[in-house]
Amino acid sequence: MKKIGLLVAPLIAFTILLNAHNAQLKVLAIAFLMLSWWITEAVPIGVTAMIPLVLFPLFDIISLKEATTSYADPVIYLFMGGLFIALALEKWKLHLRIALNIVKLTGTDANHIIFGFMLASYLLSMWISNTATTVMMLPIASSIIKLLENQFRNDTFKKHRFALALMLGIAYSASIGGIATLIGTPPNAVLAGYLSSTYQYSISFASWMMLCLPLSFSILFLCYVFLVKIIFPNRIGNLSQSASVFKDELQKLGSMNKGEKIVLTVFLTTALLWITGNYLNKILPFRLNDTIIAVLALIMLFAIPVDWKKGEFILSWKDSEKLSWEILLLFGGGICLASTMEKVGIVAQVGEFVKNLGINNILLVVTVLTFITVFATEVMSNVALAAVMIPLTAGIALEMKENPLITIIPITISSSLAFMLPMATPPNAIVFASGEVRVPEMVKFGLIFNLVCILVTCFWCYILMLPLFDIEIGKLPTWIAK
Repeated sequence: MKKIGLLVAPLIAFTILLNAHNAQLKVLAIAFLMLSWWITEAVPIGVTAMIPLVLFPLFDIISLKEATTSYADPVIYLFMGGLFIALALEKWKLHLRIALNIVKLTGTDANHIIFGFMLASYLLSMWISNTATTVMMLPIASSIIKLLENQFRNDTFKKHRFALALMLGIAYSASIGGIATLIGTPPNAVLAGYLSSTYQYSISFASWMMLCLPLSFSILFLCYVFLVKIIFPNRIGNLSQSASVFKDELQKLGSMNKGEKIVLTVFLTTALLWITGNYLNKILPFRLNDTIIAVLALIMLFAIPVDWKKGEFILSWKDSEKLSWEILLLFGGGICLASTMEKVGIVAQVGEFVKNLGINNILLVVTVLTFITVFATEVMSNVALAAVMIPLTAGIALEMKENPLITIIPITISSSLAFMLPMATPPNAIVFASGEVRVPEMVKFGLIFNLVCILVTCFWCYILMLPLFDIEIGKLPTWIAK
C-alpha cells in the first residue's frame, strides 16, 4: 500500500494539476494527494501535512504567507501546551499513580475491575494521548489476566471473555476520553482551528467540556454495558487476588515525590483555569484565553526546579524529543487545507449540491453525515478525515441557512469513534497485538456500537448543543460574515 500510494497518488494528482483550469480542481487534486498519503502512510503524516506549503503557492492558489499562517494558528499552541503537560505526567509517572488508584477503588468483582480500567483510561486520555494511555494500562491489565490462568484453568471461555472485554474496554475508553476536552484528541483542535481561522469564532475549553464531558461519559457507560452485559458477558464474579496486584504496583511507585507534586499542581491549576477562564476574565485586569493558559503551563514546567542545587527541572529540552511534533504539523496542514477549500469555493459547491438534493431537514442531514464519518474513520486517520469533513459539512449547513456548528461538532466527535477494526486507531492495534482479541470479535462489537454511538451523538448534540451554543434551527449566527 505504501509503494502504491507513494507512486500512484502523485501521478494522478500532478496530471490533474498540470491540466486544471481553475483553483477548485487544483485544490481537490492536492487534497487527493494528501489523503492518499495519509491513508497509505507513504511518508510520515507530518511530512504530508507540509504539502500545502509547497503546492498551494507553486500553483498560484494562495500565497506562501497565507499558507504558513495556518501552521501558526493559536490552536496549535494550545495543543502543544497540552502535549507538554502530558509529557510531564508521563515522565514523573503521575499518570500511572492516578490510574492505579482509580482501578484500586473499583473493588475485586471482575466486571468492576473492567470498569475501573475503562474509567482510568477514559480520564487519562482527556489529557494525554490515547496511545500512551493504552500502552500504560496494558501491562497492568495483563497482570490481572494472568491471575485468571490459575483461577479458571479449566474454563477458558470465561477467561477469554474477561480478557477480551478488558482489552477492548481499555482501547475504546482511551478513544472515548479524548472527546471530552478540547486537547484530548487532534480532531477537536482541527475544529477549533477551522472556526478561529475562517470565522474568527472561538470555542472555549469550558463550553466544549460542558457539551462533551457528559456525552463522552454516556458513551463510556454504554460501552461498558454492551461489553460485559450484552455482547461479551463473562459471569466470573469475584477476583480476590486482583487487589494484591494493584497494591504491589502502587508499592513499586513508592510515596509521592516532589516532582509529582509539582506536576499535579501545574496540571490541576491549568485545568481549573481552562474551565473558569471566561468567568475570571470578568474580574481580572488582563484577559486570559485557552492558548495563553496552555503556553504559560508549558513555560512553568521548564521553569520550576525540582532540585535547585542539581539544576533539575520538571522538564528539560531533551524531554521534548519524545513529543509528537508531527501532530502539530498535521494540525497546520489540516487547517491550511480546510481554509483553502473554503476560500476557493469548494465548500460552497458541496453545500449547493446537497441543497439541490431537496433534503430540507438539517437533523436528517447531520445523522447521515455522522454515519458516513463514523464508518470512514475506521479506515483513515481521524485528523485527515476531520480536516476534509469539517469545512465540507460547514458548507452544507451554510447552504441550508443553518449554523455550521450543527454539522461540524457531531462530525468532529464522530471522527474519534472507531471501534470496528484493529487498524482504525492505535489503541485498537495495541490491544489486538496482545493476542487476547480476534478481528471478528472486534468487528462484532464495533459494528453494533458504531450504530449506537451515531444515535447517541446526534441525539445528545441536538438536546444540549443547541442551547449551549445559542443555536437556532433555520437561522444563521451573527458571527457568520454576511
